[in-house]
Amino acid sequence: MLTFNRTGYQPTVFLLVGIPGLESAHIWISIPFFLVYLLALMGNIALLLIVKSDPKLHEPMYLFLCMLSLVDLMLTSSTIPKILSLFWFNDREIYFEACLTQMYFIHSLSTMESGFILAMAFDRYVAICRPLRHSSILTPAVIIGLGLAIVLRGVILLSPHPFLLRWLSYCPTNIISHTYCEFMALIKLVCDKIKIRQAYSLIVAFLTGGLDFILIICSYVLILLTVFHLPSKTSRLKTLSTCVSHVWVILVFYTPAFFSFLTHRFGHHIAPRIHIFIANIYLLIPPMMNPIIYGVKTKRIREGFFKMLTIKSA
Repeated sequence: MLTFNRTGYQPTVFLLVGIPGLESAHIWISIPFFLVYLLALMGNIALLLIVKSDPKLHEPMYLFLCMLSLVDLMLTSSTIPKILSLFWFNDREIYFEACLTQMYFIHSLSTMESGFILAMAFDRYVAICRPLRHSSILTPAVIIGLGLAIVLRGVILLSPHPFLLRWLSYCPTNIISHTYCEFMALIKLVCDKIKIRQAYSLIVAFLTGGLDFILIICSYVLILLTVFHLPSKTSRLKTLSTCVSHVWVILVFYTPAFFSFLTHRFGHHIAPRIHIFIANIYLLIPPMMNPIIYGVKTKRIREGFFKMLTIKSA
Protein backbone atom coordinates (compact mmCIF):
# COMPACT_ATOMS: atom_id res chain seq x y z
CA MET A 1 0.00 0.00 0.00
CA LEU A 2 1.24 3.49 -0.87
CA THR A 3 0.30 6.83 0.65
CA PHE A 4 0.91 10.32 -0.67
CA ASN A 5 2.40 13.11 1.41
CA ARG A 6 4.00 16.43 0.66
CA THR A 7 7.19 14.80 -0.60
CA GLY A 8 5.64 12.08 -2.74
CA TYR A 9 4.75 8.42 -2.42
CA GLN A 10 5.56 6.44 0.70
CA PRO A 11 4.72 2.83 1.47
CA THR A 12 2.52 2.19 4.50
CA VAL A 13 3.84 -1.37 4.62
CA PHE A 14 7.02 -2.90 3.23
CA LEU A 15 7.25 -6.49 2.02
CA LEU A 16 10.45 -8.37 2.89
CA VAL A 17 11.54 -10.85 0.23
CA GLY A 18 13.99 -12.82 2.38
CA ILE A 19 16.79 -14.34 0.32
CA PRO A 20 15.95 -13.89 -3.40
CA GLY A 21 16.02 -17.13 -5.36
CA LEU A 22 16.02 -19.27 -2.22
CA GLU A 23 12.44 -18.72 -1.06
CA SER A 24 11.70 -22.44 -1.31
CA ALA A 25 14.60 -23.19 1.05
CA HIS A 26 13.65 -20.64 3.73
CA ILE A 27 12.51 -23.35 6.16
CA TRP A 28 15.86 -25.15 5.92
CA ILE A 29 17.81 -21.88 6.13
CA SER A 30 15.85 -20.97 9.27
CA ILE A 31 17.29 -23.94 11.19
CA PRO A 32 20.89 -22.59 11.50
CA PHE A 33 19.47 -19.07 12.01
CA PHE A 34 17.37 -20.30 14.95
CA LEU A 35 20.22 -22.33 16.47
CA VAL A 36 22.66 -19.43 16.21
CA TYR A 37 20.10 -17.06 17.78
CA LEU A 38 19.49 -19.55 20.61
CA LEU A 39 23.24 -19.88 21.25
CA ALA A 40 23.65 -16.09 21.20
CA LEU A 41 20.87 -15.64 23.77
CA MET A 42 22.10 -18.39 26.10
CA GLY A 43 25.78 -17.48 25.75
CA ASN A 44 25.38 -13.76 26.42
CA ILE A 45 22.91 -14.20 29.30
CA ALA A 46 25.24 -16.80 30.87
CA LEU A 47 28.21 -14.46 30.45
CA LEU A 48 26.36 -11.60 32.16
CA LEU A 49 25.35 -13.85 35.09
CA ILE A 50 28.87 -15.28 35.48
CA VAL A 51 30.57 -11.88 35.55
CA LYS A 52 27.92 -10.51 37.92
CA SER A 53 28.35 -13.41 40.35
CA ASP A 54 32.18 -13.45 40.38
CA PRO A 55 33.79 -10.34 42.00
CA LYS A 56 37.19 -11.32 40.57
CA LEU A 57 35.77 -10.71 37.08
CA HIS A 58 34.74 -7.13 37.95
CA GLU A 59 37.65 -5.81 35.92
CA PRO A 60 37.45 -3.23 33.09
CA MET A 61 37.88 -5.84 30.33
CA TYR A 62 34.98 -7.97 31.55
CA LEU A 63 32.77 -4.99 32.38
CA PHE A 64 33.19 -3.77 28.79
CA LEU A 65 32.51 -7.35 27.66
CA CYS A 66 29.22 -7.28 29.61
CA MET A 67 28.26 -4.04 27.88
CA LEU A 68 29.07 -5.71 24.57
CA SER A 69 26.89 -8.68 25.53
CA LEU A 70 23.93 -6.42 26.35
CA VAL A 71 24.26 -4.74 22.94
CA ASP A 72 24.51 -8.15 21.24
CA LEU A 73 21.30 -9.30 22.96
CA MET A 74 19.42 -6.19 21.81
CA LEU A 75 20.86 -6.39 18.28
CA THR A 76 19.86 -10.00 17.67
CA SER A 77 16.45 -9.60 19.35
CA SER A 78 15.59 -6.59 17.17
CA THR A 79 16.13 -8.55 13.94
CA ILE A 80 16.19 -12.36 14.22
CA PRO A 81 12.59 -12.90 15.49
CA LYS A 82 11.22 -11.06 12.44
CA ILE A 83 13.56 -12.98 10.11
CA LEU A 84 12.42 -16.29 11.61
CA SER A 85 8.79 -15.20 11.27
CA LEU A 86 9.47 -14.50 7.60
CA PHE A 87 11.12 -17.90 7.09
CA TRP A 88 8.59 -19.94 9.08
CA PHE A 89 5.25 -18.24 8.38
CA ASN A 90 6.00 -16.18 5.24
CA ASP A 91 5.26 -13.11 7.38
CA ARG A 92 6.65 -10.60 4.91
CA GLU A 93 4.88 -7.43 6.04
CA ILE A 94 6.57 -4.79 8.17
CA TYR A 95 5.08 -1.35 8.76
CA PHE A 96 7.00 1.66 7.47
CA GLU A 97 7.64 3.10 10.95
CA ALA A 98 8.61 -0.34 12.31
CA CYS A 99 11.02 -0.77 9.41
CA LEU A 100 12.70 2.58 10.13
CA THR A 101 12.88 1.69 13.83
CA GLN A 102 14.49 -1.67 13.10
CA MET A 103 17.01 -0.03 10.75
CA TYR A 104 17.88 2.53 13.44
CA PHE A 105 18.42 -0.13 16.11
CA ILE A 106 20.59 -2.24 13.79
CA HIS A 107 22.98 0.58 12.88
CA SER A 108 22.94 2.29 16.26
CA LEU A 109 23.64 -0.93 18.18
CA SER A 110 26.33 -1.98 15.67
CA THR A 111 28.01 1.38 16.29
CA MET A 112 27.90 0.75 20.03
CA GLU A 113 29.33 -2.74 19.52
CA SER A 114 32.28 -1.25 17.62
CA GLY A 115 32.76 1.30 20.40
CA PHE A 116 32.90 -1.32 23.14
CA ILE A 117 35.44 -3.36 21.15
CA LEU A 118 37.55 -0.18 20.97
CA ALA A 119 37.15 0.31 24.74
CA MET A 120 38.39 -3.25 25.29
CA ALA A 121 41.41 -2.46 23.07
CA PHE A 122 42.09 0.61 25.21
CA ASP A 123 41.97 -1.59 28.31
CA ARG A 124 44.54 -3.96 26.77
CA TYR A 125 46.76 -1.01 25.84
CA VAL A 126 46.72 0.40 29.38
CA ALA A 127 47.19 -3.04 30.97
CA ILE A 128 50.27 -3.82 28.86
CA CYS A 129 51.83 -0.43 28.14
CA ARG A 130 50.93 1.32 31.43
CA PRO A 131 50.47 -1.61 33.87
CA LEU A 132 51.27 0.36 37.03
CA ARG A 133 48.61 2.97 36.19
CA HIS A 134 45.90 0.57 35.00
CA SER A 135 43.72 0.82 38.12
CA SER A 136 44.19 4.59 38.40
CA ILE A 137 43.34 5.23 34.73
CA LEU A 138 40.42 2.84 34.33
CA THR A 139 38.52 3.71 37.50
CA PRO A 140 34.82 2.77 37.88
CA ALA A 141 33.86 6.36 37.04
CA VAL A 142 35.95 6.27 33.83
CA ILE A 143 34.46 2.90 32.82
CA ILE A 144 30.91 4.21 33.31
CA GLY A 145 31.79 7.42 31.47
CA LEU A 146 33.24 5.52 28.51
CA GLY A 147 30.19 3.25 28.41
CA LEU A 148 27.80 6.22 28.39
CA ALA A 149 29.85 8.03 25.74
CA ILE A 150 29.77 4.98 23.47
CA VAL A 151 26.00 4.61 23.90
CA LEU A 152 25.34 8.32 23.31
CA ARG A 153 27.55 8.31 20.21
CA GLY A 154 25.49 5.48 18.71
CA VAL A 155 22.19 7.13 19.67
CA ILE A 156 23.03 10.65 18.48
CA LEU A 157 24.98 10.00 15.28
CA LEU A 158 22.44 7.51 13.96
CA SER A 159 19.33 9.46 15.01
CA PRO A 160 19.08 11.47 11.73
CA HIS A 161 18.92 8.27 9.62
CA PRO A 162 15.21 7.43 10.21
CA PHE A 163 14.19 11.06 9.68
CA LEU A 164 16.23 11.32 6.47
CA LEU A 165 14.42 8.26 5.14
CA ARG A 166 11.02 9.26 6.59
CA TRP A 167 10.63 12.34 4.39
CA LEU A 168 11.95 10.91 1.14
CA SER A 169 9.87 10.15 -1.94
CA TYR A 170 9.81 6.44 -2.76
CA CYS A 171 9.36 4.75 -6.10
CA PRO A 172 5.98 3.00 -6.52
CA THR A 173 7.16 -0.23 -4.93
CA ASN A 174 7.24 -1.53 -1.37
CA ILE A 175 9.31 -4.68 -1.87
CA ILE A 176 12.59 -4.91 0.06
CA SER A 177 14.94 -7.56 -1.33
CA HIS A 178 16.33 -8.44 2.07
CA THR A 179 15.59 -10.33 5.27
CA TYR A 180 15.42 -7.15 7.38
CA CYS A 181 15.26 -3.36 7.00
CA GLU A 182 18.80 -2.38 6.11
CA PHE A 183 19.77 1.19 5.19
CA MET A 184 21.20 0.29 1.78
CA ALA A 185 18.18 -1.88 0.95
CA LEU A 186 15.83 1.02 1.71
CA ILE A 187 17.92 3.53 -0.22
CA LYS A 188 17.45 1.45 -3.37
CA LEU A 189 13.69 2.13 -3.20
CA VAL A 190 14.10 5.93 -3.05
CA CYS A 191 13.35 8.06 -6.11
CA ASP A 192 14.72 11.36 -4.71
CA LYS A 193 18.30 12.55 -5.09
CA ILE A 194 20.18 10.93 -2.22
CA LYS A 195 23.79 12.04 -2.66
CA ILE A 196 23.74 14.20 0.48
CA ARG A 197 22.16 11.41 2.53
CA GLN A 198 24.64 8.86 1.21
CA ALA A 199 27.48 11.26 2.02
CA TYR A 200 26.15 11.61 5.58
CA SER A 201 25.94 7.81 5.87
CA LEU A 202 29.55 7.43 4.72
CA ILE A 203 30.75 10.13 7.14
CA VAL A 204 28.96 8.44 10.04
CA ALA A 205 30.40 5.06 9.02
CA PHE A 206 33.92 6.53 9.02
CA LEU A 207 33.46 8.39 12.34
CA THR A 208 32.25 5.20 14.02
CA GLY A 209 33.41 1.84 12.69
CA GLY A 210 36.19 3.22 10.48
CA LEU A 211 37.74 5.44 13.15
CA ASP A 212 37.31 2.74 15.80
CA PHE A 213 39.16 0.24 13.64
CA ILE A 214 42.03 2.68 13.01
CA LEU A 215 42.35 3.36 16.75
CA ILE A 216 42.27 -0.37 17.52
CA ILE A 217 45.10 -0.97 15.03
CA CYS A 218 47.09 1.90 16.61
CA SER A 219 46.60 0.45 20.10
CA TYR A 220 47.85 -2.97 18.99
CA VAL A 221 50.86 -1.44 17.24
CA LEU A 222 51.80 0.20 20.55
CA ILE A 223 51.12 -3.06 22.40
CA LEU A 224 53.39 -5.01 20.05
CA LEU A 225 56.16 -2.43 20.40
CA THR A 226 55.95 -2.77 24.19
CA VAL A 227 55.84 -6.58 24.05
CA PHE A 228 58.92 -6.79 21.79
CA HIS A 229 60.90 -4.87 24.40
CA LEU A 230 60.15 -7.42 27.14
CA PRO A 231 63.28 -9.30 28.28
CA SER A 232 62.25 -12.93 27.66
CA LYS A 233 60.28 -14.92 25.13
CA THR A 234 58.16 -16.43 27.92
CA SER A 235 57.05 -13.02 29.20
CA ARG A 236 56.31 -11.88 25.63
CA LEU A 237 54.12 -14.91 24.93
CA LYS A 238 52.38 -14.60 28.30
CA THR A 239 51.58 -10.93 27.67
CA LEU A 240 50.33 -11.55 24.13
CA SER A 241 48.12 -14.39 25.36
CA THR A 242 46.04 -11.84 27.30
CA CYS A 243 45.05 -10.26 23.96
CA VAL A 244 44.12 -13.42 22.05
CA SER A 245 40.43 -13.40 22.98
CA HIS A 246 40.05 -9.74 22.09
CA VAL A 247 41.81 -10.18 18.75
CA TRP A 248 39.36 -12.96 17.86
CA VAL A 249 36.43 -10.71 18.80
CA ILE A 250 37.86 -7.98 16.52
CA LEU A 251 38.18 -10.40 13.61
CA VAL A 252 34.71 -11.88 14.13
CA PHE A 253 33.09 -8.42 14.20
CA TYR A 254 35.03 -6.45 11.58
CA THR A 255 35.56 -9.15 8.94
CA PRO A 256 31.87 -9.58 7.98
CA ALA A 257 31.28 -5.84 8.53
CA PHE A 258 33.95 -4.88 5.99
CA PHE A 259 32.82 -7.58 3.56
CA SER A 260 29.24 -6.31 3.79
CA PHE A 261 30.36 -2.70 3.27
CA LEU A 262 32.63 -3.54 0.33
CA THR A 263 30.09 -5.74 -1.45
CA HIS A 264 27.51 -2.94 -1.22
CA ARG A 265 29.91 -0.30 -2.53
CA PHE A 266 31.89 -2.22 -5.13
CA GLY A 267 30.33 -5.67 -5.57
CA HIS A 268 27.65 -4.66 -8.08
CA HIS A 269 28.15 -7.90 -10.02
CA ILE A 270 27.83 -10.13 -6.95
CA ALA A 271 24.53 -12.02 -6.71
CA PRO A 272 22.00 -10.38 -4.30
CA ARG A 273 21.77 -13.57 -2.22
CA ILE A 274 25.51 -13.24 -1.43
CA HIS A 275 24.99 -9.65 -0.24
CA ILE A 276 22.15 -10.79 2.00
CA PHE A 277 24.02 -13.81 3.40
CA ILE A 278 26.98 -11.60 4.34
CA ALA A 279 24.67 -9.02 5.92
CA ASN A 280 23.01 -11.75 8.00
CA ILE A 281 26.37 -13.21 9.06
CA TYR A 282 27.28 -9.72 10.30
CA LEU A 283 24.21 -9.81 12.60
CA LEU A 284 24.32 -13.48 13.62
CA ILE A 285 27.91 -14.59 14.13
CA PRO A 286 29.51 -11.94 16.42
CA PRO A 287 26.77 -12.13 19.12
CA MET A 288 27.08 -15.93 19.14
CA MET A 289 30.89 -16.08 19.04
CA ASN A 290 31.82 -13.40 21.61
CA PRO A 291 30.76 -15.38 24.72
CA ILE A 292 32.16 -18.60 23.22
CA ILE A 293 35.57 -16.98 22.57
CA TYR A 294 35.84 -15.63 26.11
CA GLY A 295 34.39 -18.81 27.59
CA VAL A 296 37.05 -20.94 25.88
CA LYS A 297 39.96 -18.57 26.58
CA THR A 298 39.10 -17.39 30.12
CA LYS A 299 39.35 -20.00 32.84
CA ARG A 300 37.13 -18.21 35.38
CA ILE A 301 34.32 -17.73 32.84
CA ARG A 302 34.62 -21.36 31.79
CA GLU A 303 34.49 -22.51 35.41
CA GLY A 304 31.52 -20.22 36.08
CA PHE A 305 29.67 -21.71 33.12
CA PHE A 306 30.23 -25.30 34.33
CA LYS A 307 29.21 -24.23 37.84
CA MET A 308 25.92 -22.86 36.46
CA LEU A 309 25.29 -26.15 34.65
CA THR A 310 26.01 -28.10 37.85
CA ILE A 311 23.60 -25.99 39.90
CA LYS A 312 20.83 -26.35 37.30
CA SER A 313 21.29 -30.10 37.01
CA ALA A 314 21.42 -30.60 40.79
